[in-house]
Amino acid sequence: MPTEFETRIVIVGAGQAGGCAAEALRKGGHRGVITLLGAEPHAPYERPPLSKAMLTDAEPQSPFMRAEDYWSELDVQLLAGKPAVACDIKARRVVLQGGDEISFDKLLFATGAIPRRLALVERSGLPTFYLRTLEDSQALRSALKPNTRVALVGGGVIGLEVAASAIKLGSQVTVIEALDRLLVRALPEAVSNYLVALHESRGVKFRLGVSVQAADASGLVLSDGSRVEADMVVVGIGTAPCTELAKSIGAGSDDGITVDACGATSVTDVFAAGDVAIQFSRWHGRRLRIESWANAQNHAIAIASNMMSQRIEYTAAPWFWSDQYDMHLQVVGDATGDTIVVRSLGDEGRFATFSLRDGALVGGATVRCPKDMAAIRRLVAVCAHVNPEDLENPAFDLRRAQALT
Repeated sequence: MPTEFETRIVIVGAGQAGGCAAEALRKGGHRGVITLLGAEPHAPYERPPLSKAMLTDAEPQSPFMRAEDYWSELDVQLLAGKPAVACDIKARRVVLQGGDEISFDKLLFATGAIPRRLALVERSGLPTFYLRTLEDSQALRSALKPNTRVALVGGGVIGLEVAASAIKLGSQVTVIEALDRLLVRALPEAVSNYLVALHESRGVKFRLGVSVQAADASGLVLSDGSRVEADMVVVGIGTAPCTELAKSIGAGSDDGITVDACGATSVTDVFAAGDVAIQFSRWHGRRLRIESWANAQNHAIAIASNMMSQRIEYTAAPWFWSDQYDMHLQVVGDATGDTIVVRSLGDEGRFATFSLRDGALVGGATVRCPKDMAAIRRLVAVCAHVNPEDLENPAFDLRRAQALT
């Protein structure tokens, strides 16, 4: 019988989470065969540049995690463009597209998610784009031209980053969001309002509280009867987790793959990490999928340790950032708690928000003040109890608040 450091491990999904897991396994001392299966014909790469530098920079830096020969030097068998299409959990075997089979002792799903599609727009003849893959970014980069009228359906983080990039390239942008404000589930109202004002100051138009009802080759008809003329549409209405293979062995559902604090699923020796995993968040008080660069990396690294039976619980607070124009936004924990405290930090649009639930600090957001986020993350990590008047006071040193936890 192989030891825990000699088992055959198959990682389904060669994105950032899959790549980080493979690297962590080998660096953690795993000696068995590690096979990394990717649906895309690429080595692992990071997705944040796809909506920013990959769209706007004349010579963007490579988004790939490592140099091309790194994975072979690490002794990881990378099979890019070889998606797994079936799994026999009893025989411990996955079947690849084309019929090849790979045996395993332990299996990690790092399959991520794909964009939800808007079929009525796709059928209209209006050029329609999504943004998830390197090819998506390259296609979008080719389409964004000066004076191109861009209708952006969905006011999420990726959509707003694309809006900022499109404006930088000289396009005309209208953002259409079905809810009454931006990022209702992720940001407090103060930050949502700030983002609208920021983008409007750069020329972006917003249509909030309306949805797309029809489309033709020259534009979109909205639910209030109005029309948005467009040369192209970018759809960003959320993602769907890639769970078909996991569902086939009883480890997943349409909503994702539920894991415990160590990344284990309900099926023995089967794990999940990154965007596809449904994790418990003490800051939200519920299970949810956490889609961010930080979670894809850090969750995968922790789960890799647990695949070698180290039993390390993953307890990091959710955290993400977004760069739009010259603005840097960071969000930690659940920024939309029962009580929101706003802390203004000057005339340059710098401010922070604090999210409290039952007196505990469960989340926060910062705009243009990354140094404050470092202190906020430490406080949120322990759900600190901090006097709201101190949080609101810009003269109060947040580092002192640690004594009140």
